[in-house]
Amino acid sequence: MIKRSLGRSGLRCTPQRYAVMKFLMEQSSHPTAAEIFAGVNRADPRSSRATTYNNLRDLVEAGLVREVAVEGRAARFDAAGQRHHHFICDRCGNMEDLEWYEVPKPARASLGQRVVRECELIFRGFCARCAPRRAGTAASAPQRPKQPNQLGGR
Repeated sequence: MIKRSLGRSGLRCTPQRYAVMKFLMEQSSHPTAAEIFAGVNRADPRSSRATTYNNLRDLVEAGLVREVAVEGRAARFDAAGQRHHHFICDRCGNMEDLEWYEVPKPARASLGQRVVRECELIFRGFCARCAPRRAGTAASAPQRPKQPNQLGGR
């Protein structure tokens, strides 16, 4: 299946590219590039970080892998199987798949000369683990990743 997908997309099926696709297809989570590199290297330590990252870029460009950008955090990757939306927890950063449904296209006038290729929704809030357990408990403000002080202090 992986070899066919790569062939249809115009990519050569190298051992490293195959390993990246295989790793992603086996994941239910949405790993970062560093996690993919570590996972692929556990199975075959011959693959370099640069090769893994270049393969990820090629797979994203070919439409076989989706890159999900998460503000303030490392991008996460997803084997582009069935279409789905995402839910990202503000507190723990966990990313979950949500069932796909069509999103209405914006009015033509609001697009101007732009051509929409795809639209994906990202929902943000608190996952089931982080949401308040008791009814009536007010949710706390989202936890943002701490940024270093730009002035050199802590």
